[in-house]
Amino acid sequence: MHSSEAFTLTEPDLLPVLEELRRREPIFHHPEFASTRADFEQMTSPGYWEVGASGRRYSRDFILHTLEQNPPVDADTAGWLCFGHQCRRLGPDTYLLTYTLRQGDRLTRRSTIWQDTPGGWQILYHQGTVVSVEEDDVFPPVS
Repeated sequence: MHSSEAFTLTEPDLLPVLEELRRREPIFHHPEFASTRADFEQMTSPGYWEVGASGRRYSRDFILHTLEQNPPVDADTAGWLCFGHQCRRLGPDTYLLTYTLRQGDRLTRRSTIWQDTPGGWQILYHQGTVVSVEEDDVFPPVS
């Protein structure tokens, strides 16, 4: 396995889940999945919280209020680029999706924990981390 595959390899049986979740990222920025407060409430679990790129933690209530006051931009219209997606199963119907997001000059690594529920996909947790230097990721030496 090439060292970068450690961050992007998805097991073949999870490829349909990867494709479904990939279309929903970056979260809150695809109006076809959510555009109203009720939509955003439906797509986030009651216990949802996130860590922003600054390291600050945000509650679900804060996020919902912010989305209502400042509707999010559409990622496609803004020209944002998501790449390097990986999906891992964490438990029954629960998955970790990771990827890299480029927003102009800003590069972040993103992680979202999704759960497939009877009411549809729900987000349990999300985190974004700014990449401060554009260098290759670090891998342990091959022995």
